[in-house]
Amino acid sequence: MQIKPRQQLLDIWRATARVSYQDAWSPGGLSGSNSISDAEQLLCIMAPATEIPLFRLDQPDTVTDDVLEALKPLGDNLQIPQRLLRALSEYLNRYTAPDGTPVFSGGTYFGTEEPSEKVDQEQLDLDVVDSFSISVTLALAIIGFTKVFRQVVTRASLLRQVEEVERLANRRLTAAMAGLLRSFTVNVFTADSPLGQELVRTVNQERRATHVVVDELRVALREINARLRDDVTIGSGAAEGSELDNPNRLFECGWSWGVVRDAPKIETSADLGEQRNGVAQNAPYLYFTTVALDAIQALSSERTRLLGLLDPEQARLAQSLQLRFELTRSYWATIATFGSGRWPLEDLPWRATDGIEFDYFALLITGMVMQNMQSVRATNANMRRVADVLEELANRSRITRRSTEPETAVGVHYPGLHFPLVGSDALGGPQLQWTVADIAPTLFKRTLTLSGMTTDGPTRSRLLDLSDAIWQHLTVRVIRDGDDHGLWDWAAGAFSYLPDGVSQVSWYYTKRVVDCLVAAAAVINEPTLRSELLLQIAADLLNEADHLYDRELLNGTTTRGETLRVDLERIGAELKRARSVHREKPGVAVAVAEDVLRKLDRLSAARRADVGMT
Repeated sequence: MQIKPRQQLLDIWRATARVSYQDAWSPGGLSGSNSISDAEQLLCIMAPATEIPLFRLDQPDTVTDDVLEALKPLGDNLQIPQRLLRALSEYLNRYTAPDGTPVFSGGTYFGTEEPSEKVDQEQLDLDVVDSFSISVTLALAIIGFTKVFRQVVTRASLLRQVEEVERLANRRLTAAMAGLLRSFTVNVFTADSPLGQELVRTVNQERRATHVVVDELRVALREINARLRDDVTIGSGAAEGSELDNPNRLFECGWSWGVVRDAPKIETSADLGEQRNGVAQNAPYLYFTTVALDAIQALSSERTRLLGLLDPEQARLAQSLQLRFELTRSYWATIATFGSGRWPLEDLPWRATDGIEFDYFALLITGMVMQNMQSVRATNANMRRVADVLEELANRSRITRRSTEPETAVGVHYPGLHFPLVGSDALGGPQLQWTVADIAPTLFKRTLTLSGMTTDGPTRSRLLDLSDAIWQHLTVRVIRDGDDHGLWDWAAGAFSYLPDGVSQVSWYYTKRVVDCLVAAAAVINEPTLRSELLLQIAADLLNEADHLYDRELLNGTTTRGETLRVDLERIGAELKRARSVHREKPGVAVAVAEDVLRKLDRLSAARRADVGMT
């Protein structure tokens, strides 16, 4: 891997601190200030600081010199955590209503088909799943940060500030989890409806009789169907479970773009403030399903468990979200890999049940297939098929294949894909739309994740080569000029015929690049991939080295005296080291064993010369 996540994250921290802090933390960016963008800006600092030990900021005495240099605008090792704490407090208060209800509005991230259309403030204030999801991620980072930082705080006023920030973060976390529960949806339809026909078309890669495919699909989804009926009892999606009793129905599940229409309120002992009525379409959106799954995965992460970041009520809500995570992941993985021939996932581009098709959707589905693979012990053969899809998506989206003239494939990068938010006009005003333009960093992260999952050397090598190629694409999209240089996104750097006027940071894009570098650091920190061939070679070499070493101990000590004894002690220590690492690092064991064998051969030759033997 050619990526150097430590240095690159430090460069991003240096630029983020320069742009974000001038006497106080300054939210904003290309899209203006809203509950999502401001959280993304903070997470550019908080994500590495809470997920990579070398970047920790919650223990001032352990902050490294290069981190202090990168965050110099924020002050010294004592000032950095205090000023971050103040910025986090300002964010939590900024997006809390006067009655104490956390605010999860899309704000300036909402758009319209016609830019000139006037959008009512009530529409801009609509809750959106992206805000719920990123609030889960940020709140977990804040709570973990404050739990550790509290232990080194001695000043009473600062301790009160830490406790207040943790209280607000806990409230926002609980409210965000409730919002995700109220945004989950089960969309039930008949096989001969337009939605059913699209679903059957997607899974019927072998072009068999429709009724046969429908019957097989129902069997494949039978367990998921049963759990949706019986186990989903709180939040949205519960009412639709009764419709699944009809054996003639098909369904899809996931997250809508916001709180769904008629979603019941969550009964909880926690104070969430007002649970507003939903207006979102009662049908899943692949993008919002993906971001919701990523947030729920953070709730069950090892860090969350080890630090005890969830209180009992949050743990109860997390359990309900985990159920939805498992069912949704399993559902889409089943659809994407249905049949015995070509997978539907391999039939690019992915076509949703509403008839809209994009390569980007295939990338989102790929992520859910990979999440499912992590839980079902997928074979290396299946991982190779997913790797093929990732490589093809990189080519089709002109990330690893050159684009020499304006073409529609580049639209996914700039201005991005737009899709309507059905139901957003229920309060009056135009129908809103959402824009996504993160195919490159999303593909980068999926590639890194799959490389960490596979145990097949050639596949891992392919994936690491692909990740290097995607990183090269991302590096040319860094903003070069203006105050925001060193951050993203300047799409014209990769596609010269695109508009060249972007000079303001997109925290949406930059945060996703940070996530990729954090994932790259995790891959590097994993144990090396063990080759069975190297393991056998290492074992054979060590057996021979042990035998020759024992022979020298038996035959050499009387003729060479102290010098030989010291040499043999060193060789024995090296052999012991090789034995201790040969299972985890067989390549290292081979190198050490070869060096030991050379030394033993020299000792043997010298001993034989001493007694007149040739």
